[in-house]
Amino acid sequence: MKTNSDGKTARSQSYLLFRLARVALVLATLAAVAGCQTESSQFVAAPPAATNSIRPVIPEAVIANSSTATNNPAAFTLREGDILRISFPGSPNLNNVQPIRPDGKINLPLVGEVQAAKMTPSALQQKLMDLYAPQLTTKEVTVEVQSFAFPVYVTGAVLRPGKISTDHLLTALEAVMEAGGPDYNRANLKDVKVIRQEGGRTKNYILDLKRVMEGKTAEPFYLKPADIIYVPEKFSWF
Repeated sequence: MKTNSDGKTARSQSYLLFRLARVALVLATLAAVAGCQTESSQFVAAPPAATNSIRPVIPEAVIANSSTATNNPAAFTLREGDILRISFPGSPNLNNVQPIRPDGKINLPLVGEVQAAKMTPSALQQKLMDLYAPQLTTKEVTVEVQSFAFPVYVTGAVLRPGKISTDHLLTALEAVMEAGGPDYNRANLKDVKVIRQEGGRTKNYILDLKRVMEGKTAEPFYLKPADIIYVPEKFSWF
């Protein structure tokens, strides 16, 4: 009887140890899964920070905030009809004023025709320094945009919708004012849209011009040639 009792006790202990091992395995598996979930949640992207006066239209708009190159006047490219003043401090006899022709080129002494359209002024300046390097004792060239060929279009709830032609950079608010200003009885200045052709695509930018009109701090949104500014009407049930 003693042998049988010892055998039953041994079997009971073995079974208990087996059950405890299974429980430990299950707990370890659950802990590992919970650990993986916690780690992966760290990579969930936080929502983008809101900007003061410019917010993107999803999915068409690319601009994220007003500090990008899109809103930097220095990043604007030259186009046909722009007039350039080109100066050579070390060789003033080469100084001249050149319009960019419809084919996008300018014609310069000693080097002939040079492609200028679709370049930034700083890029053209560097290109001319390279082209004139053999002729210059002082390696310095300055490219200044004397006037722009700059048409933009304003439509919607403004007093004089239509095309605006200017020879200098414009902000969206300035363009609206050039169009006679907003029709305050109808205009929704919180959702003014700028429609732009960029990189072969149509991109939309939404501007809160009401904030600017109220005197609150906001960075200006500079337009590009051929931009369309649309001032929508306020929503009304009647």
